[in-house]
Amino acid sequence: MGGTKRQRRGDTRQRIQDVALELFAEQGYEKTSLREIAEHLDVTKAALYYHFKTKEEILVSLFEDLTRPMDELIEWGKAQPHTLETKQEVLRRYSEALAGAAPLFRFMQENQATVRELSIGNQFKGRMLEMRDIIRDPDASLTDQVRCITALFTMHAGMFILQDIESDPEDKRKASLEVAIDMVTQAHSGAPASQETSRTS
Repeated sequence: MGGTKRQRRGDTRQRIQDVALELFAEQGYEKTSLREIAEHLDVTKAALYYHFKTKEEILVSLFEDLTRPMDELIEWGKAQPHTLETKQEVLRRYSEALAGAAPLFRFMQENQATVRELSIGNQFKGRMLEMRDIIRDPDASLTDQVRCITALFTMHAGMFILQDIESDPEDKRKASLEVAIDMVTQAHSGAPASQETSRTS
């Protein structure tokens, strides 16, 4: 346990989060106690209390940490021109953010009632709506808007639906990203046709 690693202040906090998420995923959020988390970490309950007072605190902190890259991406995306290049880059970065947050997404998928109760679900829905607005063109045809929105969910599907398909996780991520980029590109090539101005340029 010792040495230089301990000097990173977030180290114990991170270990608590990792173990808690593992236990939540394994045996369910409701059935996991703070005492069990402490036992798995081989620390006292008091030491655990120093960082987190409740299971909810652990879960909310996990959610905040793992979705921070998403928040940064949303900020970046909003500041960019609404071009195909921006959208493709948003999808690439989102794909990487999802890969980093995979254990949390799995937990959210399997514990939907808890997620709803703790308002994490609403926060996540808010983020998804912001992502949707970055990726779609409100004046595009409905079909093309659906393509853009489906591109986002294609990457979620890559994490959940492909879980039991024998393949390297990185290959699955890349395949899902490729399909998502195809959809957005196709939607974009459809967009200019519906805009009269594009014919004169």
